[in-house]
Order: sequence, then C-alpha cells, then structure tokens
Amino acid sequence: MAKRTLESFFKPISPPSTEKRIKLDQPTGESQSQQPNPESADTRIDESNVEPSTHPTYPVPIPHLPSHIDVGIQHGTPARQARNITNQPHLDLLYFQPYLARQTANELFKFLRRELPFYRVKYSIKRGGVETAINTPRFTTVFGVDNTARFVRSNQSTEPNPSIEHNDLTLINAETKVPIPPTKYQYNPRPIPPCLDILRQQVEAATGATYNFCLVNYYGSGEDSISFHSDDERFLGDQPNIASLSLGGEREFVMKHKPPPTPTAGSHGFGTGTRNTAGMNGDTRSKTVSDNNTTSTAPTQTSSLFQGSGTTDFQHAVAQPPSHGQLHLQAGMKSTASQQIKMPLASGDMVVMRGDTQANWLHSIPKKRGRAGDAVRGRINITFRKAVVPAGTNNYYHYNVGSGPVYRWDEKRGVMDVMK
Repeated sequence: MAKRTLESFFKPISPPSTEKRIKLDQPTGESQSQQPNPESADTRIDESNVEPSTHPTYPVPIPHLPSHIDVGIQHGTPARQARNITNQPHLDLLYFQPYLARQTANELFKFLRRELPFYRVKYSIKRGGVETAINTPRFTTVFGVDNTARFVRSNQSTEPNPSIEHNDLTLINAETKVPIPPTKYQYNPRPIPPCLDILRQQVEAATGATYNFCLVNYYGSGEDSISFHSDDERFLGDQPNIASLSLGGEREFVMKHKPPPTPTAGSHGFGTGTRNTAGMNGDTRSKTVSDNNTTSTAPTQTSSLFQGSGTTDFQHAVAQPPSHGQLHLQAGMKSTASQQIKMPLASGDMVVMRGDTQANWLHSIPKKRGRAGDAVRGRINITFRKAVVPAGTNNYYHYNVGSGPVYRWDEKRGVMDVMK
C-alpha cells in the first residue's frame, strides 16, 4: 500500500467541479430599471430535441419550449402568491406580481415572438349606419376550440397527449364523439400547441379555472394599444374567468367601472352592469371594443360612488373596507380623477378577472409614448379564456386570424414581416 504524506491529507484528491447547480429563477424586489431587458440578446441554454408541432391548421411548425423555459414554468410558478382584490363593487381580481419569474418571462417573450405565426387583422364594422374600416393596432394569433368540440387522436376518443404529434389530432363533437362537419365553424379551429398548453395547465392550477382558448397579442411598441372594453360576451358564459399574462416591456393596465344602467319604467336603477350581447342572434363581435383606439361605444362617465379628485399613489395596501367617495386600492396601484384603477404589468405579471368583473368593469392598455425604455420595447399579452358555444370560436378566429397574410418576427430587422 502506497504511503501518503501528511500534506496529501490536506489536498483534494480531485479538483472540485466547476459546474454550477442550475437554479430556478427567483423573484426579486428590484426596481424596474434593474430588471433584465426583454429585448436584450438571447441567452437560451439549449433547445428541445423534440420535433416541432405540426397540424394542418398551423401555417408553420411550432417548436416545443426549450428545456430551461419549460422547467421555469412547470416548477417556478407562481413565482409569488396572488393578491386577491375585491374591495370595490363587483370587482374580483387576482394580481400576481409576478406569476412567472422575470428571467423566464423574458425568455418566453423572445421565444413566442420568434416562433408563433401572427396576423394583423382588418375588418369593417357599422357605427350609426356608417361602415368603418378597422386596422387592428397589434399583431394577434389564437388557438383553441369551444366546449362543444375537442381535439383527439385520429380514430380514438381520448384526450390529446402533449407527447403525441399534433398532426394526428382531429376535431370531434364533445358529446357524440363523432367528427365535426366542416360546415360547423367559419374557420378551422387550431389545437393549442404544447409551448402554450403547458402554460395553460399551470395557470389553471393557480386559478382553479379551466380554459379552452389561448389568445396571444404582440404590441410592437408603446404606440400599439387596445381601448376600453369588457370581455363579457354571452359565448363566455356567466361570470367568465379570464387570465391575462404580460411578457416583455412593462405597460399599464387600466380599469374603470361601467356607468350605472339607465333606469327603465318600474325599475329603481340598481343592479350590475349591462351585459354584452355579442354571440347572440349570430352576432360574434364585441359591442364595446374599439380596435382603432379612437372611440369606445361604452360611455366614459362613472357612478357617483367613484367621484374624487387628483391622482393618488397607494404604496401600501389598505385593509379597511371602502366607503362612499373613497377608492381603496392595493400596493402599487393608482386611482385618478375619473376613478380609474391603474396597475403596472411588468414582464411575468398576471391579472385574473373573474366573478362579476367583466359585467361591471372596463379595461384597456393605453398607448405609452416615449423614445426609450418600455415605450419602445415589444410586449406580448397571453389571455386564457373559456368559450362555451361555437359563436366564441367563430369570433376569436375571425378577429384574431382572419383571412390576411401570416406575419413572422424578423430577428435581423427587428420587425414583424409578412411571411414569404
């Protein structure tokens, strides 16, 4: 047996490993100026070896998530527990700040912008008998189908498996299990690709709701916006639950209470807000959306309960219940002279609107002007929803896919361009 000197007992037999342990992103309390820039160079670790998802309804193959993003979503959400905001009439929100850790959110933003097919839909609506052309001021795409149908493997009545090639999925009637006739929908529904479906499953676990649609909006800069509207169409059912996840540049999420309904004969003027009738009598367009951001069909005045003046920053949550003439908000939120609620949505933040919120509140993403910072950064908004009837499917594909060209992200030029 070889002898060892005294010094050998104090020297490592083999050099220590320089490999660092991989850690999930942890949320920090850093200011927005210290947060990673979502537009910075891509820092991907690796790509999944799984073949991209294909389906006859996809204009391009859609890759699976890189493993580091997949792990961050499956094992790192929610990054912080939600704050439940219910201290205003008919308001029921979950506010995750953040839901997805900043670094993972920024990586997901770049992946989705680069890999998803987008559209810039043009359509016409009539206002006061006058037809108006609308150019959607953002890029959109959508996946999913309403409750009356579902995607299954060909010739099998089983739920789709994320590991199964999407090209093998077919659409059947949810009750009879027979194939859907081609005349049922105005557009061909598309299955939610695995890169978005894993996020849907995690959000469902965090909210306790179920979703069958995933809408993705890309805002190229602070000039892209969406005006005040509510997602209370009949095809979403009663008290719809809508989860809205923000990725990329920070934007402001603004809410205001709908005006009280005009009293009718025999009524006392009480009750909740007016219900959007879109989806009834074949009408599949929301009555409150104004995509050109010039007008909104909903009146802008608010109930006398929300009168006030000035703008107040609420840096601390207020525990006491609201009283007439006061607006008690959560930390980081603001109220304005018109009693709008403003919430910052940084990369990874998520707002869930549920209960009576859609029937009584309007929300918007206003323009953010400037020459630097978040005003010039792109942003992706992902909303998960549940449509209960075919009118929802027709609506979402008509106004988020349409019949125009497909746009893809051009990494070199830094713009969305028509796919060649």
